[in-house]
Formats: sequence, C-alpha cells, structure tokens
Amino acid sequence: MRTATRQDLPRIVEIYNAAIPGRMATADTEPVSVQSREAWFAAHGPKRPLRVLEAEGRVVGWLSFRDFYGRPAYSRTAEIGLYLDPAHQGRGHGRTLLAEALTLAPSLELDALLAFVFAHNAASLALFERQGFVRWGLLPDVAELDGVRRSLAILGLRL
Repeated sequence: MRTATRQDLPRIVEIYNAAIPGRMATADTEPVSVQSREAWFAAHGPKRPLRVLEAEGRVVGWLSFRDFYGRPAYSRTAEIGLYLDPAHQGRGHGRTLLAEALTLAPSLELDALLAFVFAHNAASLALFERQGFVRWGLLPDVAELDGVRRSLAILGLRL
C-alpha cells in the first residue's frame, strides 16, 4: 500500500472504468478518461489521500478520501471510495483497503467515515458492515441504470 502518484492515474482510471459495466459500484454509465480525472486526482493530498494497493507487481486497487459536502463544519467527516481490479476481487484486497482507511483516519483528523454504496451491491455492503459500518440512511431509487431504478445506501462509521 502506498500513496498514489500521477503515474498511477491511468491504472486508477482503468480499474474505475472496469467497474462501470457491472452497474454495481458507480453511477457513471460511460468510461471516464484520464484527462477528465486530473482535477479529481489533484484534489487529493495529505488530509484526503489517494492510496493504491499493489499485488503481483501492479496496482490492483485504490482507496480515496474526499471531503463530505464541502462545508467547514463537516471537516472531520470524509467519504471513502474503493475500487478493485475485477481479476483481484474476492481475494481479501477490499478488506485490506478498508483497513487502511480505518488506520489512516485518526491521522487525518477524522471522526466519521461515510461510504455511498448501491443498495443492490450486496458484496460491498457486506464488506463495509464487517468493518463496523452501519446504514445511516437510504436514498430510494435515486439512480437509473439501464432503465432500472437503484437505491443508494449511506453507510457510516463513527471513529
């Protein structure tokens, strides 16, 4: 596990784009470009890091922290996101990434972590729940993917 570098961005985008067709992990419906993710990448830093997990000599997953809601009163809360190369799912890498988030959170001056997960994504819900996250809310039918309405679960963990 290490901090992502600019050279990792194409691989980060590749992993993200691999999640789009499954309609389980992102509301994007078309692939994103490296160029379109430049500002997102640049927004990460010491207080909101972007970390990558390497296995077998390459990046197989990533973890991001981002500000929640962009207002000062929420500065001790962050939204986390994690994505894995589909070929590396089911190998415990998700647990590794989530454990990294929990380990880093205190040094980032965070009191709470949030994860926004599609309610039909049972594997991701189970991953977060095993680490102590609980459902803090549900946004029913807020997304439409291929003509199917999908709900978004808000998971939280008080640190």
